[in-house]
Amino acid sequence: MTTLERDHLSDPLPSPAPVASHFPPRSAFRHVLLAALGGFVAIAAIALLASNFHAALMLGSFGASCVLVFGFPDAPFSQPRNVVIGHTLSSFVGLLCLTLFGPHWWAVALAVSLAIAAMMLTRTVHPPAGSNPVIIFLAMPQWDFLLFPTLSGALVLATIGLLYNRVLRGHAYPKYW
Repeated sequence: MTTLERDHLSDPLPSPAPVASHFPPRSAFRHVLLAALGGFVAIAAIALLASNFHAALMLGSFGASCVLVFGFPDAPFSQPRNVVIGHTLSSFVGLLCLTLFGPHWWAVALAVSLAIAAMMLTRTVHPPAGSNPVIIFLAMPQWDFLLFPTLSGALVLATIGLLYNRVLRGHAYPKYW
């Protein structure tokens, strides 16, 4: 028996080999401030519109969307198409599963998995939108949730992201529609 075989028998799940890893590069302070300001402006605008129009426009997942749209505007996940369609599609899947199957543990799991698949198949992946089916199963809303807050809030967020990244940051945004 070789040493490798003996070690494998004594430790069937050996530790992975050490990998030299490095932290990602630190963002420039100006980029950090602009990203934070963008997130503030977007969430403040959505909250203000919601308050003035007495309409539900806010989703918890919009905070995570701001991280992508303002912190990493060049990423495919951060494009307006992904933000709007990803959120809307995921909420649609969540509402459909809740309506068809009821509030069961397996139905929310199915809804999340189907939302992931739908976003991948349509090339509209937006990771924060993957939480929309969970939000739907927790809140148990009606179908109007698809328009308010999902679509309307995502449109406001994407519009502010578009203006902010083009005007204040001078970025070529979006990278694609």
